[in-house]
Amino acid sequence: MIDWFFQTLRTYPEIAIFLSLGLGYYFGSFTYKGLGLGAVTATLIAAVIIGQIGITISGPLKPVFFLMFLFAIGYGVGPQFVRGIAQDGVPQAIFAAVVCVFCLGAAYFGAKIAGYDVGSATGLYAGSQTISASMGLATDAINRLGLPADESKKLLDAMPVAYAVTYIFGTVGSAIVLALLGPALLGIDLEAACKRYEEEHGGKKQTGGPGTAWHQFELRAYRVRERGPAVGKTVQEAEALIPDQRVFIQRLRQDGVIKEALADTVIHAGDIVAVAGRRDVLVRLIGEQAEEVDDRELLAVPIEGVDVYVTSKEVDGKTLEELAKTPSARGIFLRKITRGAIATDIPILPGTKLNRGDIVTLVGRTPDTAAATKMLGRPDRATDVADVAFIGAAIAIGALVGALVYKVGSVPLTLSTSGGALISGLFFGWLRSVHPTFGRIPSSTVWFMNSVGLNMFIAVVGIASGPGFVAGLQKLGFSLFLWGVAVTTVPLILAMYVGKYVFRFHDAIVLGCCSGARTTTASLGMINDRAKSQIPGLGYTVTYAVGNTLLTIWGMVLVMLMT
Repeated sequence: MIDWFFQTLRTYPEIAIFLSLGLGYYFGSFTYKGLGLGAVTATLIAAVIIGQIGITISGPLKPVFFLMFLFAIGYGVGPQFVRGIAQDGVPQAIFAAVVCVFCLGAAYFGAKIAGYDVGSATGLYAGSQTISASMGLATDAINRLGLPADESKKLLDAMPVAYAVTYIFGTVGSAIVLALLGPALLGIDLEAACKRYEEEHGGKKQTGGPGTAWHQFELRAYRVRERGPAVGKTVQEAEALIPDQRVFIQRLRQDGVIKEALADTVIHAGDIVAVAGRRDVLVRLIGEQAEEVDDRELLAVPIEGVDVYVTSKEVDGKTLEELAKTPSARGIFLRKITRGAIATDIPILPGTKLNRGDIVTLVGRTPDTAAATKMLGRPDRATDVADVAFIGAAIAIGALVGALVYKVGSVPLTLSTSGGALISGLFFGWLRSVHPTFGRIPSSTVWFMNSVGLNMFIAVVGIASGPGFVAGLQKLGFSLFLWGVAVTTVPLILAMYVGKYVFRFHDAIVLGCCSGARTTTASLGMINDRAKSQIPGLGYTVTYAVGNTLLTIWGMVLVMLMT
């Protein structure tokens, strides 16, 4: 039975690939306090074990899925990458580039001192910096060295060995260094720093929300008392009685007749008004001055929550405080801001800026949300249909450009098809944030291209290198793990001090900037937990976009440096 099973896998290698994926995603899903192997490492280990029986995989399967993965990466971070390079994210973008140089330098010097070959060096780099995508570009670069086939295979087989050994600390260690050691090294009280940041920007932490019995925004009905402060005032004047708070009179009942509340509508004693606002404001301020009543007909206002894709050039870069004063924002409340390839939730503070490519969740009356949507961009309608014609054309264009070879003297320079696909993703991802009439790729499809595309590539790499994995591990030994610790830790420590004392980032976001530049989501989660706040995420999006791009390209650059 076992012989039949092994022979079947050798005959039909596609079964081995899907078996590696199934085992990798299953075992990679287990975590302890937010940390685990992850799907990529678990898939690699499963593929290496399966590959011990000797399975040959031929054809373009590996590069096809890798191109799909790289395009998805670029497409997801494109808006933040371009913004970081061109606009007000420049300091964070430069910081990310500096950190990426630290990462490359640490891997290069570590590999040189340890005497590792090119394959082991690129694996050490990919694992210690947890940037699996770099192995694809490194593979292309090694194949272009013109080495004999057996020597190239030896280098390529060494790469996943070094990656697997160093990845564990690359993930866990980065979280420990940034979230646990970082505040102590920098002398930061992270929780206090985040509270101070919120106070400086006019915000405060909210509890409850979706999935709980508490709702942040509500519509309530009140009867205006005989000598109430709103008597004789217009709707606009009455709303201004509560300064620095966004409350809106949506409708009112006068003499038994329900009317829409216009700005110049005068309020009389005995009127029943439907007021929308934050729950705490309605309870604490209005509830003390007016009698709350249950008027179902008056409160039957058509309310909706809508996701809006921000594309407006006029809105780009403006703060929420500025936008709240515009006529189109009347009656609208903001529930959520989502930014970046990993859908980072951005804290809602008066000083928070909206960027093109953000997705904001609005709550309000249907006419009001329609007006606000027109001001901000376009509604982000839920769909499961991707623009496959766009995906195919964009990847093909990028790969064709990347396939071009430029010679400087006798040295051939090329982006490679992989680098071309990444650059194409960056460009078209940014272009869609400006002109969202084409190139729709649902987030679930982006996830599939990103996660499954990479893991299909990893599975093929692991199966092909399986026979040489054990021998390589025996050769490199425990010293490889220790070098991984050093190459992981040194750039992070340098990054923290440079971020705080050179770039002078706020204490609340400096560690988030470090996490983004190193593209380590696990550490961001731990940092947020320690901070008891989402504020560190404000430093994550731009740095992640730049770091993800450069760290991936460094895989090819490291091969050039080592040779």
